[in-house]
Amino acid sequence: MRRLALTAAALAALVLPLLGAAATRPTVYAAASLTEVFPRISASPRYSFAGSDQLALQIRQGAPADVYAAASPKYTELLYRDGFVQKPVVFATNKLIVLVPGSNPADIRTVYDLRRTGIKLVIGDKTVPIGTYTRQILDTLGITADVMKNVVSQETDVKGIVAKVALGEADAGLVYVTDAKPVASRTKSIAFPGWAQPPIRYELALVKASAHPAAARVFIKQVTSRRGRLLLARAGFGLPKRTK
Repeated sequence: MRRLALTAAALAALVLPLLGAAATRPTVYAAASLTEVFPRISASPRYSFAGSDQLALQIRQGAPADVYAAASPKYTELLYRDGFVQKPVVFATNKLIVLVPGSNPADIRTVYDLRRTGIKLVIGDKTVPIGTYTRQILDTLGITADVMKNVVSQETDVKGIVAKVALGEADAGLVYVTDAKPVASRTKSIAFPGWAQPPIRYELALVKASAHPAAARVFIKQVTSRRGRLLLARAGFGLPKRTK
């Protein structure tokens, strides 16, 4: 009996730490446009989805994040420069579209229709990636001034834009192509000319102050794994070339 008890105790000493490690849930701060796809890749983390700029600020202020994923390299690279995260990796790309309600009451057919008087347009605030990309593509097309006069709201994340268009509170919104999929039954998508698309790259990084670095690394590997890339592609994201 004594031998059995010692054996059981030894097994418990080996198994319990492993169970504890498996039960560790990393906290992932991620861009709002990743709201649907990240939980499909892994249901384990605690997620906080918001504008990339807001999340970067929270990390600078000491928020308990383990992984940071942004819709623009700007925020991850600045955090890396200032010592808040480890070296970021690119894990996905995206494209912009014009999203309109399913009934399309303003009869918008191309991006150039956004110049018409009376159009109610929703875009991202200039401080968030979707807002930055929006202004870049409008500048490239040479229609910034005419389109911006029709802006009725500037949202702090892309989900705010999608919601207003899907609810019919706006005639159009500029969003990522991936954001159109969850609301496809209530909206229509209008493509931009390919030559005008700005490069949109998503990066993620391990937060240096992470309380769960091992679990954070597991999540990053899940995102960049073959399965993670397949799920990203199914969600409409583009994929960077894999590095050896």
